[in-house]
Amino acid sequence: MQCSWKAVLLLALASIAIQYTAIRTFTAKSFHSCPIPNPVNCSLSQDTDVADRLCDENPTFPYNLSRKTHVLILATTRSGSSFVGQLFNQHFDVFYLFEPLYHVQYTLIPKLTQSKSTTDRRVMLGASRDLLRSLYDCDLYFLENYIKPQPVNHTTDRLFRRGASKALCSPPVCESLGAVDLHLEEGDCVKKCGTLNLTLATESCKEHGHVAIKTVRVPEVSDLRALVEDPRLNLKVIQLVRDPRGILASRSETFRDTYRLWRIWDGTGRKPYNLDVTQLTTVCEDFWNSVSTGLNRPPWLKGKYMLVRYEDLARNPMKKTEEIYDFLGIPMDSNVERWIQNNTRGDRSSSKHKYGTVRNSAATAEKWRFRLSYEIVAFTQHACQQVLAQLGYKTAGSEEELKNLSISLVEERDFLPFS
Repeated sequence: MQCSWKAVLLLALASIAIQYTAIRTFTAKSFHSCPIPNPVNCSLSQDTDVADRLCDENPTFPYNLSRKTHVLILATTRSGSSFVGQLFNQHFDVFYLFEPLYHVQYTLIPKLTQSKSTTDRRVMLGASRDLLRSLYDCDLYFLENYIKPQPVNHTTDRLFRRGASKALCSPPVCESLGAVDLHLEEGDCVKKCGTLNLTLATESCKEHGHVAIKTVRVPEVSDLRALVEDPRLNLKVIQLVRDPRGILASRSETFRDTYRLWRIWDGTGRKPYNLDVTQLTTVCEDFWNSVSTGLNRPPWLKGKYMLVRYEDLARNPMKKTEEIYDFLGIPMDSNVERWIQNNTRGDRSSSKHKYGTVRNSAATAEKWRFRLSYEIVAFTQHACQQVLAQLGYKTAGSEEELKNLSISLVEERDFLPFS
């Protein structure tokens, strides 16, 4: 097969006026399991048996000899991903990054959230895989291609939500902290630490035993296959899902302008004629496709995939976190346990910040039942009936059933990791 896919990508890049530095990210590194001579290496649908045989005969780079575990939290917005991210952020030996793909999206395709273009998606995913591979290799300099304005002398004050990463707000990356500052709030990090030195961040990453990254900008686990199969990595994917009804309720409250028409429907009982239902159906389609891939247990995901429902984690955070760490093969430490104890028993005032993680986790998981009207719930149940059944979420047949918390809308399911 000819290498036509490269030409397609380059044309796509040119059509949306992407800078030369962005083009470089597509050509600088390869994500094939091994460099196979043309024309096999150029095929997106190469024969697996041939590829495996050639890789065995012609290994050209070292495997991940350190056996660092690379963790990717695959989620969607308002599904509890910030909470799950903290389960890794608090671990003393995990270097955690919060949404580094934000920079890819807003540099390459600023309006991607409104775009339905397949080309836009391929551009975003290609660059995202490049960046993820570099970050797992502790090459934080690669981020400089996407941070605007460009960092000077490898320093920047524009890294998206730097304060959400404990490793970027503690020594040696932040040298100005004293003993009293060991538990900085996210908003205080930039104030006390100043600009981020990417050289120090790179060194800190290399000193940690494992790297974890959270993203809501990769739609499906199949989009990660090239990384999962890369023997230079030891990538394990934690796919976080949540009841779509809960996601819709949370998004409507958090992104009030974007979900204005849903709020009008909720308040008036009349469905707007121009309601953008893809704000809901896209979530359900991505869940369905991704979870179907994971639960079908393809060989390339063996030992690499774990499905986690937010509701299960919220109801029994310690037990579920232990299961996650057991799957990863990383010992839990006391910092994670202490954080869970301190951040899952909050009162109503503890979750005022829309991106906060201190809350009564069990109550938060059920809160959507009192935020959405039954009409919207019924619409969601119809639009997402396949994925609701797939993930073990029960439907509410009436307003009374919806509000009755003694009736669980989550089936008991044990989604065992694919090992």
